[in-house]
Amino acid sequence: MKEKIPNELRAEILVHALPYIKSYSNKTVVIKYGGNAMINDELRDAVMSDVILLSLVGVKAVLVHGGGPEITELLNKVGKKTEFVDGLRVTDAETAEMAQMVLAGKINKNLVNLLQIKGGKAIGVCGLDGHLIEAKKLDERLGFVGEITNINPEIVEGILENGYIPVISTVGCDNEGNVYNINADTAAAGIAGALGAECFISLTDIAGILRDKNDESTLITEICVSDTPRLMEEGIIAGGMIPKVECCTEAIRRGVKKVFIIDGRIPHSILIEMFTSAGIGTMFTGAV
Repeated sequence: MKEKIPNELRAEILVHALPYIKSYSNKTVVIKYGGNAMINDELRDAVMSDVILLSLVGVKAVLVHGGGPEITELLNKVGKKTEFVDGLRVTDAETAEMAQMVLAGKINKNLVNLLQIKGGKAIGVCGLDGHLIEAKKLDERLGFVGEITNINPEIVEGILENGYIPVISTVGCDNEGNVYNINADTAAAGIAGALGAECFISLTDIAGILRDKNDESTLITEICVSDTPRLMEEGIIAGGMIPKVECCTEAIRRGVKKVFIIDGRIPHSILIEMFTSAGIGTMFTGAV
């Protein structure tokens, strides 16, 4: 049995959180949801609870999700080989159709259902709805992997205005009816910019940006985006973290005021970042 929290401590926690809650009230926060937080039951429940709490205290929370492992699982089941180029999945027409099934179907609706079971109000959409995410081919070698050409946020704004949590899967489209698989970090950053979000949070499977990738005590708590090229040259920002950091930079370029990469392996890391003075993870600041 979990240890009971004394009522006095509960009240103190709420009082300390109040200024942060007020600062985010009626403002939009976009959360990119992925990694272990999607596949671990405890972490998934914590993220859903955090998002519902944000909505209940007046924050316009938007959840943007990926689903690469689930796409790979489906491809394996049908005997289709998965190939990657520069970290991106080669996506032929059949793979694009399967990605749409997994992202806009199974994952999206399961998340909507979970939010509603836990007391939230949610509506699931994908980039095809209202041409939310317009795209073109990123690279002929990759097939139907999309580069975003435009974000039309009206459908998301309408969902928010009606008091619902938008849950967005990252498939895009063009005017010819082609469907594209879109990198979730890229889509989330673009959506945050188009919505004029106060905050963009990317959940990852590490503590944040580390000076030594093997030592979490070397966490860099704040980075000015003008310093990111130097950090990449030094190898501090490397590998799969490079595109995530580039998305954070793009979000700031698009006018998002606060951008964070945080550890999604820690339960309630979203609330820790938003509603405490210490925060968690790495914050990106500054003009590009």
